[in-house]
Amino acid sequence: MDALTAVPFKVIVPAGADRIPWLEARRAGIGSSDPADILGVGGASAQHVYYDKIGALPLEDDNAGEAAFWGTRDEATTADVWAERNRSVVRRIGLIARKDTPWQMCTLDRQVRECPLRKDGAREICALEVKHRNAFVAGKWKRSIPDDVLAQVLWQIHVTGYSHIHVACRIGGIDYRQYVIWRKDHAELLEDVVTAVTRFWVGNVLARRVPALTGQENAERMLDLFEQLHPDRDGIAALDGPQAVQAEELLREYEFQRLIVKRAKQAQDAAKTRLIELLDDTEGAVLWARHTRAWGWDSTTKDGEPLVKTSIDMNALAEQYPDAYAACVRMKPVRRFAVGREHRLNEADLDRYEKGDGADAVSA
Repeated sequence: MDALTAVPFKVIVPAGADRIPWLEARRAGIGSSDPADILGVGGASAQHVYYDKIGALPLEDDNAGEAAFWGTRDEATTADVWAERNRSVVRRIGLIARKDTPWQMCTLDRQVRECPLRKDGAREICALEVKHRNAFVAGKWKRSIPDDVLAQVLWQIHVTGYSHIHVACRIGGIDYRQYVIWRKDHAELLEDVVTAVTRFWVGNVLARRVPALTGQENAERMLDLFEQLHPDRDGIAALDGPQAVQAEELLREYEFQRLIVKRAKQAQDAAKTRLIELLDDTEGAVLWARHTRAWGWDSTTKDGEPLVKTSIDMNALAEQYPDAYAACVRMKPVRRFAVGREHRLNEADLDRYEKGDGADAVSA
């Protein structure tokens, strides 16, 4: 029996197809990169996934960056190395979906035609997930794979029906590592992932209900999302009822946290000033008999060479090279988040709040 008819999935977009049809097809369901964001362990958020699925975001991510570009280019190399080292055969098959629930999709980096773990001569088919990460996150790949990759692989196991999936990762370009994720080792977690993703697809995407924020989202990523959704802001929103009550609470919370951060920054700066004063004309200091540097000025280096901060004199550039200035410099309106004067709190409000007088004990 052919491998693709013996398993519970079918090919939706074949390997080698243009990228746009692949991106469009992914919007009809949940792909393998989505569960991590839905579960709150990915680089984006459930709202990112929601707005993508309803077509509110561009198909192409303009902020993917160099890491994503080189990761895609190097995928074939890492997959070939895994196949060579494990004496196996791999191939691309494209975007697939479960036959019983077509919205459950994934794109396997490679299908493994003969799993190297089978020593009895049986031809078991499984898959390979390829990752590339920088050296700063090497610690997350010591004994197993990080949570975001685990969520992705478990979703692939669910879609394919495979008993396991291999993972190959190159860290910093040269540190090669490989792992095996088994269905039986994560049976309960796999069930939880499928339940949460199904609830999101039915209760949010199909119901056109925006997922609620959890408070754990990356603020910078969320602000980028809101700017994509609302690039031409205009007018004033008049909030009333429950929305107004919620907004009042959030404004107080924002103001209290602003004052707390401001006070903490002042205390930190004061301690830093005293420490630098203690250095006198030296650049570093040790404490007692530890003989280890406690604080001081460090020069940032790369490959043994000191890094130098560069800056551009925009006025000089415009004056001496007007054509280059006009060709390269883009003007963009400056916008900042601000709280209205009548809603701003002060240090006295923070003092009362910290003494336990309550968040409502604020100046009028």
